[in-house]
Amino acid sequence: MAASFMNPALLRMFDVVRASDPDDLSGTMRVTERVVRSSRVYTYQLRDRALWRMRFDRPIFTLATRGAGSLLASYADSSFATDVSVDGDEGDLFCFTTMLAGHMRLVREGKSTTASNHVGLAWRPDPSTRLLIGEDNARTNVFFKVTDLESALEHMLDDNLRQPLVFETHLDWSTGLAASLKRQLDFVIQEFQQEDGVASSPVALASVTDLLVSLVLRGATHNYTDRLATAAGSAVPAYVRRAEDFMRAHSAQPIRMSHVAAAAGCSLRTLTTVFHHFRGTTPLGMLHSIRLDLARAELASGASGASVSTIARRYGFTNTARFATSFRRRFGTTPTEMARRASIRGTLTLPIA
Repeated sequence: MAASFMNPALLRMFDVVRASDPDDLSGTMRVTERVVRSSRVYTYQLRDRALWRMRFDRPIFTLATRGAGSLLASYADSSFATDVSVDGDEGDLFCFTTMLAGHMRLVREGKSTTASNHVGLAWRPDPSTRLLIGEDNARTNVFFKVTDLESALEHMLDDNLRQPLVFETHLDWSTGLAASLKRQLDFVIQEFQQEDGVASSPVALASVTDLLVSLVLRGATHNYTDRLATAAGSAVPAYVRRAEDFMRAHSAQPIRMSHVAAAAGCSLRTLTTVFHHFRGTTPLGMLHSIRLDLARAELASGASGASVSTIARRYGFTNTARFATSFRRRFGTTPTEMARRASIRGTLTLPIA
């Protein structure tokens, strides 16, 4: 029997349920969803009935959950093959599952999708859902409110939805924006493990949630994907996209707005006009935001090992005090605090299957 895949110390900020004696549960465990006013109940049943009367000296099942803002994050592991059914009302959450170890098959309306190390799941828990969990299994989940995703989608389309939002269950984590989405979902799980992480800062959590919602709608395939691509392509002029691509590619270099306009293929006056209309800011303001985003990403990863001042200078922020002020206003925390949390995560990281 495999031990827990996550150090229990990392779950101290979570609401944790553990089971080590199937006999006490008659081979099953029923867990009510950790959402206000939800009537959904998840029933976990060991597939091998011979295990129902055995006793174990450590947990064979762990479920840990933590909610913050409009997000709900969870970690679960199972030592033995387990079947899960969902009872209750139709789900008002979308769940995005990442496997840390083993595999899990989702069955819904006669169709099945198997999640593994490189394949995730996008699903909506409801009574038509069954999960067939393999042995020695560990996974994380991040839940979003259906209303939040559908509202954001309507805003992107500038139109009301004619049908409910439905995701394809299969998520290929290896390519495109899906890979970016997975990195951000992993980031959320890591931050929710911290007492002073993003989950404890409403401002920072709101920014992270907005980014996640955008990545979910653009990185996971759903019944509005084609319309969203068409709307995105027609709504924003190519000038804006080319300018933003140039800014990201050269953010660590000295950039003049005349260079950006030339890369975009228009005059500086036109570039200023379209940015004001479609982005609500100036080209220089957008460059400032892009550089802040990239500096934050480098600080959050901790991969470079560079100091805060070095990273600030790399992205054109020569005054560290003003950089810290802009950073805190944008992300709800200071660059130093972000770097410190990244350093801590370097020793307390989520295991990778």
